[in-house]
Amino acid sequence: MPVVGRLPFPVIMNFAAPTLGVGFMFFLVALYAMPFATEVLGIAPGVMGTIFFVSRLWDAVTDPVAGYLSDRTSSRFGRRRPWLAASVLPVGAAFIAVFHPPDFLDAAALVVWMAVGVIAFYTSMTVFIVPHTALGAELTDDYHDRTRIFATRHVTWTAGSVLALAGMQVIIDADAPRSAAAFQAWGVAGATGLLILLAAWRLRERADYQGRGGASSLRSFRDVWANPHARLLLIVFVIENLGAATIGILTFYVAKYIIGRVDLTWFFILCYMFASIGFTPIWLPLSRRFGKKPLWIFSMLLTSLAFGGMFFLTEGAVLLISVLAALGGTAASCGAMVGPSIQADVIDYDEYTTGERKEGAYFAAWNFAFKCATGTTLMLTGWVLQYVGFESGVEQSEQTKLAIISLYSLFPLVCYLLGTFLFTRFSLGEAEHRRIRAALDERRIERIGSTPAG
Repeated sequence: MPVVGRLPFPVIMNFAAPTLGVGFMFFLVALYAMPFATEVLGIAPGVMGTIFFVSRLWDAVTDPVAGYLSDRTSSRFGRRRPWLAASVLPVGAAFIAVFHPPDFLDAAALVVWMAVGVIAFYTSMTVFIVPHTALGAELTDDYHDRTRIFATRHVTWTAGSVLALAGMQVIIDADAPRSAAAFQAWGVAGATGLLILLAAWRLRERADYQGRGGASSLRSFRDVWANPHARLLLIVFVIENLGAATIGILTFYVAKYIIGRVDLTWFFILCYMFASIGFTPIWLPLSRRFGKKPLWIFSMLLTSLAFGGMFFLTEGAVLLISVLAALGGTAASCGAMVGPSIQADVIDYDEYTTGERKEGAYFAAWNFAFKCATGTTLMLTGWVLQYVGFESGVEQSEQTKLAIISLYSLFPLVCYLLGTFLFTRFSLGEAEHRRIRAALDERRIERIGSTPAG
């Protein structure tokens, strides 16, 4: 049954804990898989960019399937937890494959291995992330408590990313980076699997949502696109993440070839992450006071300012990039917690119009939008670097440096400004959501009253 009032914090922590390990994995792949492949394994950046893009094309199949099947799953354990448990082995195995390729592979075989590993990693992440995020949206009906749930998830995910940053630096500083990456991959895979299994065991699901998924995958995703609030969010997410993906892809290259301090790569990203974690408790009361939409618009404008300032980075500009990174992290924490909370409200609107609960389909669509955007940016970055004559480990030409800094600053600046403009049209606020929830609660009471006793 629906939770009334504030959700107990231990329940929220049971939900959020697995993202400590998943955040580590996801961030390390996003941040370091490209440099690891180009700098350590010797694979061309254009090839790796294409691999990441192809993995996103494959997501066009896996994301909708995972979302639909998660919605339609019916078992005594619920419809989400069986998927969490099933994700443990593929998530761990794929992560190990990316960072522990066999030493005996020749150049062509190594490319094939990395292609399979990257595609398998993002596929297995879909098996976990879509049902897990859907479960978070189902934990409560409260408009503001949903923000609290996803704020906690954001903190644990970012904490995992901080640990991944430390792990990346260990690999970079190691005398044998391939061995260090392999050792780390096996340990993180085991720890993450344990956290996922504990969450699947401890969490409980709402029985009134069983059997209420879409009748078909095609119709489910047609409903997502027909929902005007969801459609607008999808467009905004794609545009935003086209720009945001540059953080994970290019920070290493900016630190090495623009700032000239590759040894401080970890510090620049840490400034971003610590600000993101530290400002989360401040965004929560601000969200209650000013509303989710105005706060998110403000945070997107703040992100635009942070990215735009990056264009002025020069050699030795350690202070400037540190301040701008902290500013960007502060803004990003708002979107990371308010965004999924708004998505949960949009799903209530879908139930209001269709009578179904399709959290899986909705979060699969948003997850696919995110991965399409990041994959496109990865491919674009890889081919632009190759086109302007990027060569690993040598001093870059002025043309190459300009391409790197433009992709890192001007490209996301334009994306975030466009996303902000579009999001001003979003119309599902707290008052409208309250009206929808009242109607849904009446329907629930009618269903309970019409159910035969015994």
